[in-house]
Amino acid sequence: MVKHIQIDDFLTLRNSIPIVDVRSPSEYSKAHVPGAYNIPLLNDEERASVGTTYKNQGRIEAIKLGFSIVGPKILEKVDAAEQIAGNGGKLILYCWRGGMRSENMAWLFSRADIECYLLKGGYKSYRKLVKGYMNKPEKVWILGGMTGCGKTEILQALSGIGEQVIDLEGLANHKGSAFGAIGEEAQPETKHFENLLFEELLKMQMDVPIWVEDESRIIGKVHIPEEFFFNMRNSPVFKVELEKHFRIKRLVNQYTQTDPQQLIDAVSKIRRKLGGLNTQKAIEAIKERDYYNAANIILTYYDKAYTNGLSKRETENIFPLKFSDDEPQKNARILMDYAYSTVL
Repeated sequence: MVKHIQIDDFLTLRNSIPIVDVRSPSEYSKAHVPGAYNIPLLNDEERASVGTTYKNQGRIEAIKLGFSIVGPKILEKVDAAEQIAGNGGKLILYCWRGGMRSENMAWLFSRADIECYLLKGGYKSYRKLVKGYMNKPEKVWILGGMTGCGKTEILQALSGIGEQVIDLEGLANHKGSAFGAIGEEAQPETKHFENLLFEELLKMQMDVPIWVEDESRIIGKVHIPEEFFFNMRNSPVFKVELEKHFRIKRLVNQYTQTDPQQLIDAVSKIRRKLGGLNTQKAIEAIKERDYYNAANIILTYYDKAYTNGLSKRETENIFPLKFSDDEPQKNARILMDYAYSTVL
């Protein structure tokens, strides 16, 4: 049985029915509905070949070629579908526009008694919803502060006490600096990052504050959606302050469990802004395992850069808060009380 569903039904049914993306592996790897499995009708080379045939010989010849390619792989695809469907015996399928690829796969899987639901408009309809959601939040609160203040840990603590939090750096697999890729998995493509952000926003109440860390428009290679970033830039910033020795200690603990060469390479990326002499001193300190001194030198650049970035915001939107020690759980509660008494 094959049923066509709209995007609203898709969002509900996917909670209990597995999703299968039947687009090519490269389309899937660039971006997909989070949680979807990939059973491609055609791989990238096959899809290119069918496309060339369509262009040169017409639709019928392209369909014939597609059938000849898929035919020997039918059992393999059905087996994969059955494994994903499990005892529920149901799947939600989508391709780019909800056309021939998903229709053909739904027909094939239904012959194996798998009940299939097709997303009308395909992945394109999902992306339209994603883009339209980026300016939805009514209250975004920004957690700012110089490098090493423990902002990520404070956000985690805020989440633990019931606040709405979105970890943008966690979604981007990057800490947002020249050192940001160290210890992280490969970054998603920007469109998939948008999908991940959308999925987080779906969990939120839009009229209740949503905490995010202060970020530039680009985190590593990932771009924050323009509408969401515009909202961030016009939101209140709670600038947490922590003594430098606490910050250095945190950075040393965080970044020195890796190959020193990765740290040296990261320092080299900011040579122009750090300055030749400071760069040389920082690299020598890393080589000598004097990580405290290296971090102290490197912070001269990052502190200046953050101060410069903050100066571009409206002064009345900046709320400084100084912490006496580096205790994220304690500081999160202090911050929450301060924010609600100051802004609301």
